[in-house]
Amino acid sequence: MNFIGTFWALIPAILAIVIALKTKEVYISLFIGIFVGGLLLSDFQPIIAIETVFQTMINSLSDTWNIGILIFLVFLGTIVALMTRAGGSRAYGKWATQKIKNKKGALLSTFGLGVLIFVDDYFNCLTVGSVMRDICDEFRISRAKLAYIIDSTAAPICIIAPISSWAAAVSGYTNEDGFTLFLQTIPFNLYALLTIVMVLCVIRFDLNIGSMKEHEISARNGDVHHGNEEYKEVGTIHTSDKGKVIDLLLPVLFLIFSCITCMVYTGGFFEGVPFIESFTKCNASMGLVLGSFLTLVFTFFLYLSRHILTYTEFAECLPTGFKMMVPAMTILALAWTLGDIVSTHLQAGLFVTTMLKQFQISLTIMPACLFIIAAGLAFATGTSWGTFGILIPIVTAIFAQGDSMLVICISSVLAGAVCGDHVSPISDTTIMASAGSQCHHVGHVSTQFPYAMIVAVACVIGYIVSGLTQNVLLTFISGLVTLMLILVIMKKCLS
Repeated sequence: MNFIGTFWALIPAILAIVIALKTKEVYISLFIGIFVGGLLLSDFQPIIAIETVFQTMINSLSDTWNIGILIFLVFLGTIVALMTRAGGSRAYGKWATQKIKNKKGALLSTFGLGVLIFVDDYFNCLTVGSVMRDICDEFRISRAKLAYIIDSTAAPICIIAPISSWAAAVSGYTNEDGFTLFLQTIPFNLYALLTIVMVLCVIRFDLNIGSMKEHEISARNGDVHHGNEEYKEVGTIHTSDKGKVIDLLLPVLFLIFSCITCMVYTGGFFEGVPFIESFTKCNASMGLVLGSFLTLVFTFFLYLSRHILTYTEFAECLPTGFKMMVPAMTILALAWTLGDIVSTHLQAGLFVTTMLKQFQISLTIMPACLFIIAAGLAFATGTSWGTFGILIPIVTAIFAQGDSMLVICISSVLAGAVCGDHVSPISDTTIMASAGSQCHHVGHVSTQFPYAMIVAVACVIGYIVSGLTQNVLLTFISGLVTLMLILVIMKKCLS
């Protein structure tokens, strides 16, 4: 029986997600989904299924982009371990608690730092989490709330930032002047814009919806991990009493500068390519590897020259940093394998494309429908970029260049893909947010889901209005008003 390009292509991912949410255990859940996918590909022959699974895993882990991300994780984990061992994180935490007076200030600082690091979502999640974890712990903010703020800032900011790895990816999927088209989609990208509004409302009014309330109660009682032991041992790194605030700030600032520089380097900036064009053509994975490696070298000379750490202590941080990132790397490896099986081998995108061609969707509801389809596809496959690659070519084939509906529909695809990616347990961005905040992964997914769905409902209303009016102001206002009404009702119900 042929399961390729049918609804069955989505079953492995859906199964993995349901089991993970039900059992709160992500590793076995992902592997079950992978094995079911192998069974579908091998026509239910177990031996061939096992061979298919591990061959796919090997191919996935040998992909140059994926290898680059894993190396970046190891380097960044090592840098974080070094900053902790040197006492920089502790010194910064003491300084920040003098400047940040309350819980709202800590969360706003987390949000603000996430806005500033708009270059790449992986980089954003891990850097912001590393800097803000101790400060949020000081104010007894749950790791789930921290993960939500990080995750809801990273991708939404990157998808509306003209200079980012996401802008480069989207531009590559469109025809002709992809960068100009990307700029036109920004005002219509409701999920990104309304998620930012949602984050600010959550901080301002301390909205704890669903299981987030339980996590926040645990945090107020001193358990920011809500009983999850996975990341508690990370905090046992011995810290030096010689560290100063600059021992955290200088590596972080150098990391930001070096990663941006290396990304445009891979795009040919130093060979005469204009800055914006070099960013759209950059190899973000390689740029992050080079930037993090240079930061590691910089940190070596910074700490050893000032006798903050000895050579031996520096070397001891290398395996410690690797161990810190093992949970994220394991989940990523499994998620990439499942994504390859669902998207590449079982061709879930072909199923979605076929459905779109079969159903004649009215132009007035096309943006709302595309938002929902993109969200569902990204949720099931765990990849927003893969969703872009499937749906954007379909949209560009339907509408002519210069048609306002082209911009609106591409915007709805981008928004839906980020939404689905945002709530998917197998999304790499969600995994990075869990790793950056050192939050139990399924705990992060389950607490974030209600917030994302509230924004998604507001987006659907906004995109219905966009299909009727094709007016950016009315589109945004309708989505914003819907969001505010839902939040007012939720606030009354929670009080």
